[in-house]
Amino acid sequence: MPASISNYRIVPMDEHQAAEICEWRYDPPYNIYGWLPWEQMKALEVEFGSPTLRQEQYVAVLDAKNELAGFAQYFPMVGVTRLGLGMRPERCGHGTGSDFVRAIAEEARRRHPQNEIDLEVLTWNQRAIRAYKAAGFGLTDTYERQTPDGRKPFHCMVYRPEH
Repeated sequence: MPASISNYRIVPMDEHQAAEICEWRYDPPYNIYGWLPWEQMKALEVEFGSPTLRQEQYVAVLDAKNELAGFAQYFPMVGVTRLGLGMRPERCGHGTGSDFVRAIAEEARRRHPQNEIDLEVLTWNQRAIRAYKAAGFGLTDTYERQTPDGRKPFHCMVYRPEH
């Protein structure tokens, strides 16, 4: 059953949506968040190219017009739901990120209310960090971890909405 928070609906990601996400192109420096071509993702069965992972961890985020606004991954860890997410490139930087992120975090809470909800963000990505803070995430740690481009600094942020 799809969840509805604010202007967004969280629904299972289908193959058409997955293929569309692979076509998204972000301006530098955000272009590191692009995906492989869809046919390659499917052939390699990586991330949402794997039917099993797509069903178990990925969702599409639809706007009020039922258009694909973005996606989220709910990565299961012991006692934690780690979020991965992406917004359609042309929607980025227009002040709607906090509602988008809050909808994703609230769906994570609905799915596993006992879990802490967190995410990792590159320390240079101030645009995302602002949206995460506005959505109710707080910075808890900073560390380096391996990426395809070498070791990079990340912040860990935990969802702590005010009530």
